[in-house]
Parts: sequence; C-alpha cells; structure tokens
Amino acid sequence: MNIKINFKNRVFNKSSGNSILFIDEKFNISTLKKHISSTEFIYISDLLKTKDHKKKIIPFEIDSKRKIILVSLKKNFSNLDAQNLGAECYVILSESKIIEHNVNSDTILNKSKNLIGHFLHGMRLKSYKFEKYKTKKNKKDIIVNVCGKNIPSLKDQLKFKAIEEGSFYTRDLVSEPGNVLHPDEYAKRLNSLRKIGLKINIFDEKKLKKLGMNTLLGVGQGSIRGSYLVTMEWNGLKDKSKPLAFVGKGVCFDTGGISLKPAKFMEDMTYDMAGSAVVVGLMKSLALRKAKINAVGVVGLVENMPGGNALRPGDILKSYSGKTVEVLNTDAEGRLVLADALTYTEQKFKPKFIVDLATLTGAIIVALGSEYAGLFSNDDKLSKQLIDAGENVEEKVWRMPLNKNFDKLIDSKNADMQNINYIGGAGSTTAAQFLQRFILNKTPWAHLDIAGMAFSKYGGALNSGGATGYGVRLLNKLIEDNYE
Repeated sequence: MNIKINFKNRVFNKSSGNSILFIDEKFNISTLKKHISSTEFIYISDLLKTKDHKKKIIPFEIDSKRKIILVSLKKNFSNLDAQNLGAECYVILSESKIIEHNVNSDTILNKSKNLIGHFLHGMRLKSYKFEKYKTKKNKKDIIVNVCGKNIPSLKDQLKFKAIEEGSFYTRDLVSEPGNVLHPDEYAKRLNSLRKIGLKINIFDEKKLKKLGMNTLLGVGQGSIRGSYLVTMEWNGLKDKSKPLAFVGKGVCFDTGGISLKPAKFMEDMTYDMAGSAVVVGLMKSLALRKAKINAVGVVGLVENMPGGNALRPGDILKSYSGKTVEVLNTDAEGRLVLADALTYTEQKFKPKFIVDLATLTGAIIVALGSEYAGLFSNDDKLSKQLIDAGENVEEKVWRMPLNKNFDKLIDSKNADMQNINYIGGAGSTTAAQFLQRFILNKTPWAHLDIAGMAFSKYGGALNSGGATGYGVRLLNKLIEDNYE
C-alpha cells in the first residue's frame, strides 16, 4: 500500500473523494460552514449529538463514494499530537474503499504551517509495510491532496521526507532475513550510500586483523561470512569542528554461538543488528536533509554462528584498546563488537560525544518492557538532551545507573575483564559498565540498550508492527535541538 501526498494551492474540492477537515477539541463545526454544503452541515450537526467525543477523529459517511472526516485539535497542540493524529487518520484511510482524500489545510485555526506537516509525517510513518518477499502485494494507492495555503515550507517538506526515508531504510534493514542481509551484503549496501554524499570506509577482516580488532573479529570467526567495521562520515560544515559520533551493533544473526540460544524465537535474532541500522538510517537522513553538522556513524558487522572455528567459552581476546577480555559466554557478543568500535571511534575521530545503540540485553526488557530504551551515560548534559529529545518524538529513554561498584562483577581472574557477570543480576548495567571501559579519554558517551524497542509484535502509534525504526527520529531530534 502506497501513500502519495500532493500539495495543491487550490480551492478545496467538496465533491470528489473523502474530505478531511480540522475542528477544535469541542467539535464546534461552525467554522466549517464555508467549506461544506448546508445539507452536510445540518447532517453532521445532528450526528455529532450522538457521537463519542472522546474520539479525536470521527468519520461521517455522506454517500457510498464520500466521507467527511473530522479531526479535532486541542488548544495546546504539540508536534507529536499532530503526528499521532496523522497516523490514526491513515488507518481510517487505509480501510476505506475510496482512493482519493482531500485535506483542507485552511480549516486549521492554528496557522502553524508545521502542524499540517507533522500530521502528514505521522501518516507516512504509519504507512510503512515490509512486503518485499510477498508474492501478492497490496498495490492499493492512497492519494492525499493537501489543499489551501496552510502547508509546510519546502524546507520542512524536505526535512520530513529525509527523516522518513532514514526511518524506512532502518526498518528495511531490520526486516531483512539473515540469509539475505548477512555482513557481506550489508557492507555492499552501505557502500552504495556514497551516492548521497556520505564518505564510506569499509574495513574487512584483513584490515581489522592489522588494526588489532580482535574482540569484533572473535564474534564473527565461526561464520563463513566476513566481518566488517564500516565508517560513514557526513561533513555538513566547512570547518574542521569535532563530529558527533554514533556507533551501532550489527550482529546480522545471533545464534548465541557455542553458548547456543534456545530454538524458540531464535528467528527474531535477525534484528540483532538494529543498533547499526539506526546509525545507518540516521546518517542517511542527515545526508538527505543536508544537516549543518559534522557527524560520523560507525557500525560493526558480524554474524555469530557456532561453526568449527567459533569462539569458545573461556577464550581470551585482546581488544583494539589493548585490554584483554575473557569470554565466558559467547552469547554476550554485542559488547565485544562495540568494544573495538567504541575505542576506534574515540581515537580516530575525537568526537564531541559518542552515542552507541545496541539490542544488547534481554534484561533491559525485564526492566523497561517496550516503552523505554535503557540509557547509560557518563555525562549528565548528554543524558538530559537524549531524555528531552525522546519525550518530544515519543522514542523515550530511561536513565539507568553506572557505578564503579559494578566493576567487581566483570573483573576477571584470568584477563582484564570478563564479558558477563556470572554472579547474576544487573545484566544491563554490567553490560554498559563493560562498554564504558573502552571509552579511554573521558569523551561524553551514552549507551542506548534498545532490545525492547527495535521490534514490535503489536505495533505502535507511528508504526504498524515489525521493525520500528526506533532511534532515528530520537537522534535527529537530539541533533536538531542542540547541535544545528
């Protein structure tokens, strides 16, 4: 199902297709007299007396070929409110047999041009479907004509489109099956992003061995596929200012390795690369909207398989940082990938801050479910910026503790550290405590554990189930509000 949105600075068409009109929260329709016929006005006035005004969108069937859909806007209206209403309206349109829908932007009393932009943004975000491998696809088009003068500027339209394309690219990557999007294919796809202005550098196994990225390589050594570190640079400023850095875990399929996972629900482990997909989608958005910042995205791409050459429990690896890690559980692999990626990012790019994203622990789902990502950070300012950005776009984060007292749970008798806490408890915190050891120069850093947020069985306000794209809009908002 495709949604096509056309902006038409023309007189609103009252007779063709469904009509989408905006009214106040009290469902006062007196402002609509000049936009609908007198017969329709009387008809809707009568029906409104029997309708449930708790609903924010109410459709009225005028005849078999036309509905009038009223969308109520409360007085103190936020951008997020507009997006959620747009998503709700999309569901109604998708269930209609009528293809063409006309939005009358002149019925919005609040003349903020962004309001209609956010409404349409919500429609598009909700419209996403991953149907690539279905032989019978839903080819129905939904055509939305936006009439009137109260429309977003061309600049805002381009910004919304860039964020949507970045979010959809992330969802596409997460939705791909493991036999298609293995590390070799993933690296090729990232190389193609050069065409939108990103500088791409791909480190294959030979280069990684030379650099000494042994914790990353260790995770992938049981697979017939290659392992990679890919950097994506966007230079939106002419100066040489420090970039913002984003690092993602890209385990394209996670069997657990020798510490094999249970068979039930293992198919979901195709989305264990969601952290990397968020970084990729973000970098695509920044390039498409030509963001006025310097930024770098770094992703480690591996496949965790129990092959004859696989990493064994008890093996000791020397990381890029020089620190050694005793691997007690090969299913605690994401932190090994991120360990090398974090140190490399800090030393190579010397960024203003580093935000890493990973579907790192099941423990964070126990703590926060699918409502918040876990936030762990060494910096209060960066944490607050992430929390505020998350509230604004409803991609929420909740700050969790880091403390030196947790270090004793990951100290190893045989190496500098071990990759799991065998005593039990604090699974997400000890994982984050492990990652923090690879930030060597006190760079402001935040770790987002998105295990509960990357994929949804039941869908959410702005997605229809499956890959959510969580994190792209959050990080775009972080950048837009604080660094552009």
